[in-house]
Amino acid sequence: MGGGSADSVPRIGRARLGEVGCFRETTGVEASAVPPVGPASEASRMNVGVAHSEVNPNTRVMNSQGTWLAYIILVGLLHAVRLSIRFFSIPVVWTLTNVIHNLAMYVFLHTVKGTPFETPDQGKARLLTHWQQMDYRLQFTSSRKFLSISPIVLYLLASFYTKYDAAHFFINTASLLSVLLPKLPQFHGVRLFGINKY
Repeated sequence: MGGGSADSVPRIGRARLGEVGCFRETTGVEASAVPPVGPASEASRMNVGVAHSEVNPNTRVMNSQGTWLAYIILVGLLHAVRLSIRFFSIPVVWTLTNVIHNLAMYVFLHTVKGTPFETPDQGKARLLTHWQQMDYRLQFTSSRKFLSISPIVLYLLASFYTKYDAAHFFINTASLLSVLLPKLPQFHGVRLFGINKY
């Protein structure tokens, strides 16, 4: 590779002092194969070739307030699209918005397992849903509270705009319970009747 003698080339597991005064990792390559890095170079201040620093990025993806804003906007757009359909009444639109939102939340947070990222956790996240992976399994964090309160707020709005009609109230309540119960700490890792066990 490099053409230097074997004694002058640092090998796997060693690092050498770079020109900027910080250590530069040379693991797996010869030092002569590492391109020179200038002091003003962006590569000297970041981990080149590393996509993220989290072991499992699913643990932190919902912590951003930008993600929360996008979530609220998507629910608002879902509701606006339903309102634009002429033959739907206002109570039907609110019930559909609530049910579709809760169905999507149930599928994405409580049914789908694993992570879309390649993680070095040796398959620990493979059998966990996204809700179980969030915030390193800590309960009552801000993102978990937000995702628990948002279906309740949507349920209250749907109940108000349907004027507490018995049929809509039953559908909205069943939909709320289907996403709220799996979020409780008592149900962490519990698979009722063996559903979604594997």
